[in-house]
Amino acid sequence: MIRAVQITDAPTIQKLNADQLNYDYPLISTTQNLARLLAQPERHILLAATSTDDRQVLGYVHAEVYLETYGPALFNILALAVSTTVQHRGVGRALMTALAQQARLYHVAGIRLNSGIERQGAHQFYQQIGYTATKLQKRFFLDLEFDQSPTE
Repeated sequence: MIRAVQITDAPTIQKLNADQLNYDYPLISTTQNLARLLAQPERHILLAATSTDDRQVLGYVHAEVYLETYGPALFNILALAVSTTVQHRGVGRALMTALAQQARLYHVAGIRLNSGIERQGAHQFYQQIGYTATKLQKRFFLDLEFDQSPTE
């Protein structure tokens, strides 16, 4: 079953992020971020769960509306994670199909995503479901870490 994510899914999302995406972000922070994301209508987070037990989460996909001045609106996939216990059983495909259906409802021109060069298995999966690699690029980052200690 594919459904919209709920705040109560935060622990499972956090575990999937740590186990599948190597993002071991604290549960409290994951929950806070998820609450903020759920309040933003341009965010689309779908979750795959077993039909017999809605609490057994199999995977999720997170996308946002991507809008620039130089092209049409797109969906931008920010995360796709599927539990290793059900990989290669159609869960990822079902999530991506449901996201494409949602994208059509929002009249976006397409769906884009970035994937690390080392994730060859993911690249094969995306190509198998109709995605095309369009360019190679480098990611640049400016760390704006700030001191959270109280000032005197």
